[in-house]
Amino acid sequence: MGGAAFLLFPLATMNRTYAILLDGGFVTRKLRERLEKFPTAAEVVEFCFQEIIRHVALNSFSLLRIYFYDSPPSQDKLTNPISRAPLELSQTDRFKEMTTLLNDLELQDNFALRTGETAVHGWKLGRAALKNIGGQTRPLTGADLVPNIEQKGVDLRIGLDIARLALREMVGTLVVVTGDSDFIPAFKFARREGVRVYLHHMGHSISRELKVHTDLILG
Repeated sequence: MGGAAFLLFPLATMNRTYAILLDGGFVTRKLRERLEKFPTAAEVVEFCFQEIIRHVALNSFSLLRIYFYDSPPSQDKLTNPISRAPLELSQTDRFKEMTTLLNDLELQDNFALRTGETAVHGWKLGRAALKNIGGQTRPLTGADLVPNIEQKGVDLRIGLDIARLALREMVGTLVVVTGDSDFIPAFKFARREGVRVYLHHMGHSISRELKVHTDLILG
């Protein structure tokens, strides 16, 4: 990975089209930390514009599209195994916030939504409970449990789009917003096909290997 790698290629011979691929779960989590609230579609768009599209490394480049990858929230109905309290996920704040975000992003200019699936596997200890219990011994309460929700197919769709965009020569540069080292094989594939891979990790700690297989870190 070179900090000024984009200066090594004569502009006249480059494919100056790029795409932005947003790992949705990662982006919403990092924006929530910054904003101290769940982000809106407008705030996701503003992040892309201010920190990617306006970046000096992409001056004179043309944006193909912004891809946002996430799963729609679950609408399952659950029963807490300890308190026996019912929980309708479709009535939670999380469901409403995520549904609004995905619906609004679909309507944004130059945005494409790629959705996976959501599976609910019962219950698990929440982070607060794990931190609170520590080394002490106490009985579990219903408040200690949270739904065990898994996203399926999101990473696969990101990897497939990286391969498709590279193989069809639709872009010369991919800007991927993630902190996940699982995308290293996809990054390596794209670079072998002659596509430059730029990474924006939003200040998240990332592995050395992820940096190695990236041409430029935007932020």
